[in-house]
Amino acid sequence: MRMPFHRLPTGARQAAAASLALIVFVHPALADWPMFRANPSLTGVVPEAQAALPEKPEKLWTFKTEGPVMSSAAIVSNTVFIGSTDQKLHALDLASGKKKWDFKTDGSLESSPLVLNGRVYFGSEDSWVYCLDASTGKLSWKFQTGDKVLGSPNWISAPKGNEKWILAGSYDFKLYCLEATTGRSNWVYESGNYINGSPAISDGRTVFGGCDALMHVISLADGSKVKEFDAGAYIAGSAALVGKFAYVGHYENEFLCFDLEKGTNVWSYRDRNFPYFSSPAVTKDRVVFGGRDKRVHCVNRNDGTGVWIFPTRGKVDSSPAIAGDRVLVGSDDGFLYMLSLKDGKKLWSYEIGQPVGSSPALDQGRIVVGSDDGSVYCFGAKPEGKP
Repeated sequence: MRMPFHRLPTGARQAAAASLALIVFVHPALADWPMFRANPSLTGVVPEAQAALPEKPEKLWTFKTEGPVMSSAAIVSNTVFIGSTDQKLHALDLASGKKKWDFKTDGSLESSPLVLNGRVYFGSEDSWVYCLDASTGKLSWKFQTGDKVLGSPNWISAPKGNEKWILAGSYDFKLYCLEATTGRSNWVYESGNYINGSPAISDGRTVFGGCDALMHVISLADGSKVKEFDAGAYIAGSAALVGKFAYVGHYENEFLCFDLEKGTNVWSYRDRNFPYFSSPAVTKDRVVFGGRDKRVHCVNRNDGTGVWIFPTRGKVDSSPAIAGDRVLVGSDDGFLYMLSLKDGKKLWSYEIGQPVGSSPALDQGRIVVGSDDGSVYCFGAKPEGKP
């Protein structure tokens, strides 16, 4: 998401080393890339075998929409779901890029879709949260909030019964919990300002930041506040939640790790005076995120010390995706990059030519990403027998 933010005073830098247990969330049913950041904890990481990326991906197809594509794709059952500022959600065949269907709203779509149990959920700048049949694009229900919805919905299993619940934040300052099948509201939590990102979910709680400069920790059972942290500045991106630790960057040039149980800031990372809009990818020992300083940053997950930095020629609002030892990320310099997770060296890049603020989605050895040029791109290994 790109927008002007007013600057707030920077919070005090904290640098306490910590020993962090590895609890990387991988949903047992995850066979695709069903949502923003791949899973409800928003870690942006998939097993290497799931993506099986080629060393030198080739462009397999492009699909042209009628506006910049800032949404990130979901990929389920060989179908790519992605929004565009042309006000449409597009469903494309993963193999060929051909259109299966599209659905038009009354506002721009920056929200990344969530695909769950044969339905696709997303928000629009027209203030509605939509639920469609994933195979046909037919509307199942829609729920009106008080302002635009830019972040991706997330989901949980209801504390009782077999129902699934959908979580979505809005610029009306509220986080909504809706029944997945009907769209009926279960509870609403009101924050102090715009909610721009997606709520992360783990261990019966959801965590999100917003333009009130707070990190909110909410009980999923009833929407009650568990804790809140003063982040020191606006939070434009989404946090990644791993066990009791939340990782997020903010507008005043810091990237932070919070201990949700102790209620403390474990460490903070500051490099140069540029904001962080990118959401992080978190592995067993590293955290990778983009910055508006035109660089991709990798830090040690234990204490926040820098491991490597990869320079681009444009701001990096795209959120990295990690498969095994490879990092995929876009930049406003018009390139999609593949980097080594070990040392940040460039392994491959492709020049699209216009900013790539969309975040890569990975499935079946393919990489799908959108661009400001209005197109959706798919990269992978060239099928055998084709030149």
